[in-house]
Amino acid sequence: MIFWVQDGILLIDFLPQGQTINTEYYLSLLVQLKDILKAKRHGKVTKGVLFLHINALAHQALATQKKLAYLGLHYLDHPPYSLYLAPSDYSLFPGLKKNTIERSPFLSNTEVIAAAETWLDGQNSECFFEWLAEVRAMG
Repeated sequence: MIFWVQDGILLIDFLPQGQTINTEYYLSLLVQLKDILKAKRHGKVTKGVLFLHINALAHQALATQKKLAYLGLHYLDHPPYSLYLAPSDYSLFPGLKKNTIERSPFLSNTEVIAAAETWLDGQNSECFFEWLAEVRAMG
């Protein structure tokens, strides 16, 4: 999972092999995200955060909605199949996928994670701002 803003990546989480993203796991990520926002955004979170994520079951759970409200992350409700549901699928992941294919074969999950982190760390803030602008233009 990748959480990002127009300035860049806030949190990358690689799900351990064999584990499923459930509500409890997702809630722990939201807490991590809020802590990172406080540290990286230096007081810019005073009025809350507008939060966009796909309509997965863990995201729609009542516990998730309550945790989002508690953390000050305001959820955007989107219709199914909207391009806004997963903007990373249209902006961030194609470049990551291309880079990963060019570097394969990988011998372990550790190599894949290292390659993904290296590529993601190499993206400058202008890329994220442009991707966000593209997503906004889709609407």
